[in-house]
Amino acid sequence: MDLINKVKEAVIEASITYRPDQIDAYERALSKETNKNAVWVLNILLENAKIAEAAKRPLCDDTGIPHVLIEVGDDSELPVAFLKDIKSGIELGLQELPARPMAVKGNYIHRIEQSQGLFEDPGKLSSPAILMDSIPGKQTKIHILMLGGGPEIRASTYRVFHKRDSRKVFEEVVTWFKSEVPMLGCTPCIPAVGIGRSHFEATSLMIKAMAYGNLNKQSDIENYITDSINDTHVGPLGLGGSSTALGSFVKIGPQRASGVRIVSMRPCCCVEPRKALIEI
Repeated sequence: MDLINKVKEAVIEASITYRPDQIDAYERALSKETNKNAVWVLNILLENAKIAEAAKRPLCDDTGIPHVLIEVGDDSELPVAFLKDIKSGIELGLQELPARPMAVKGNYIHRIEQSQGLFEDPGKLSSPAILMDSIPGKQTKIHILMLGGGPEIRASTYRVFHKRDSRKVFEEVVTWFKSEVPMLGCTPCIPAVGIGRSHFEATSLMIKAMAYGNLNKQSDIENYITDSINDTHVGPLGLGGSSTALGSFVKIGPQRASGVRIVSMRPCCCVEPRKALIEI
């Protein structure tokens, strides 16, 4: 098994292709949209996706930071140098894509201040700490997500006082998205939400929501969030219309005996979540 090459190809695949459910969602939005500006934008985004896949070029100039979710089968055996090979594959994928050079040089002060410039090699863009979990069986899954800066700027993780009413939690989620989505710019969006016991857990659940979310299979909660955001009529690229959100991804984990719920929220942009899956 050439894990390095599989990861390299997954980085490229995630960066240059729309998922089938994403294309379906765009086509559903086009079939319902009456705003001429919105129709124009939606068609351009679909055309951009076709060109990106055919030319093997990134969907967006912001090629994103690679995030990795690994789910290890309880009965599986990982090969030697497993994590090292994943990191090597990411580096090669960023170089071949090529990704936009975004890795900042210097020590921790230099990196914060961005005072030493950037590495020209896009492969220097390391992934954050790898998120790992266990799943039943012998199969191991490696999810690669390429996450851009715009949605991160508009993302948030905070506590919500639930008052023993789930509606209170999701009303605050919707209120927050309504304040941030108009400033995202790159709409239509896909709101991603994780709800857990801590900030780490909530964000981990949000990443899993993006990894497993399917725009062709939406829950009542996901439809509620999507419909509420579409009622703002921000529209694609903020030009108006009914297609502000294509759908939503929500993952709810264990909860603790407490008066608050920790909620992590991210408005994925019009090309996200860019993702690919490796199964070994």
